Amino acid sequence: MKSHSQGSKKLLPQFTRSKLDLQRYNSIKLSVITQFFPPDFAATGQLIEELVKQLGSLGVDVDVFTGQPGYAFQTHEAPAIEKSAGVTVKRSRTSKLWPKRVRGKAMNGVLFVIRAALHVLRHYRHRNVLLVTTAPPFLPFLGYLAHLCTRIPYICLLYDLYPDIAVALKVIPQNHWLAKIWQNLNIRVWRQAKEIVVLSPNMKERIVAICPEIENKIYVIHSWANSKAIVPIAKKENWFAWKHNLVDKFTVLYSGNMGRCHDMNTIIEAAKELKDEPIQFVFIGDGAKRKEVMQEAELFGLTNFIFLPYQDKQVLPYSLTACDLSLVSIDMDMESLVAPSKLYPALAAGRPVAVICSKDSYLRELIKNAKCGSSFENGDGHGLAEYIRLLNSNTLLVEEMGKEGREYLQTNFTPEVISKEYLKVIRESIT
Repeated sequence: MKSHSQGSKKLLPQFTRSKLDLQRYNSIKLSVITQFFPPDFAATGQLIEELVKQLGSLGVDVDVFTGQPGYAFQTHEAPAIEKSAGVTVKRSRTSKLWPKRVRGKAMNGVLFVIRAALHVLRHYRHRNVLLVTTAPPFLPFLGYLAHLCTRIPYICLLYDLYPDIAVALKVIPQNHWLAKIWQNLNIRVWRQAKEIVVLSPNMKERIVAICPEIENKIYVIHSWANSKAIVPIAKKENWFAWKHNLVDKFTVLYSGNMGRCHDMNTIIEAAKELKDEPIQFVFIGDGAKRKEVMQEAELFGLTNFIFLPYQDKQVLPYSLTACDLSLVSIDMDMESLVAPSKLYPALAAGRPVAVICSKDSYLRELIKNAKCGSSFENGDGHGLAEYIRLLNSNTLLVEEMGKEGREYLQTNFTPEVISKEYLKVIRESIT
């Protein structure tokens, strides 16, 4: 009988199995809490938008609680409620107290968490799992408190690790009372979490070193890029490249946050070595180190630098392909604390990638497996300059690496692929 039953199951028509799957996933009522969401241009928000849309298309009932735009181009206000394809987005007003200062960002984050807490308390009966991000960094505490009050299971999605980053950046000493309390709270949050998602193997190793007993519920799920939205475009056919006079120059692109966790010095050293050669460096974005890079460029007379602001989402397919090489960097001390999401759109763009990272970084193996570029240790500006010279002299190598990288991304790091990994984790959390 058992064998016959299994055989019958295999003979179910495809549409019937799909219908059964949708019914099963419809029992998942996921609440996602994150401070940033489009039209904000923060990468974390854009990734969450793609993720929840994919989960919605798989039949998951998703409720997103977020803030009004804090970093957007064309609007400072978005609809308070939006509904589309199984996803409901609810936006609270966003505080904008000193948004470019650390203390201001912290205060704005606290106010958002308070509003999010009220939202969870009002609606937890209609949800059966909660996903909290680290935007703001202390948001996972809300998952812990919500679980204590309502017993709702929660998943932590850790983009970065605090207070470790604050300690590494010397914002606070390692033995500071705030660091100790925060780390103790982290351990409580992680122990009570149903599942934990991190973005790299290095991040998992660090958390396990702090709290070994939670190793079996930590999942490594990489970031991703939409390879349907970002497709390779030849520079001669790219209006963005023409607009900024990049068509006839070998162009090296850094696109994204130039933050405290990113190694910009190695890039500057390479640019100094190449200042008299036909190489153009383009920096698109903002961050704590942008002004520093601009000052260095002026100090050393680096006329091969162009600085542009963040680009709107519909411009990204053109800005990311207006180059011959993309750069990704992370400071040596930040390796297990953050994971650069800018790598994946660079792969989608079909361009080679040069990664600046420590010798123990997971990025080295990824780049090697993808056959899409090369990696350099922090401080190796000469090695990076030599690599740029090599690519400038070998168009076929540039094309081949770009093609390999895009194919690797399409196999491993698209919204369709990654959303299924998240779905497995979510299903685990409610069983």
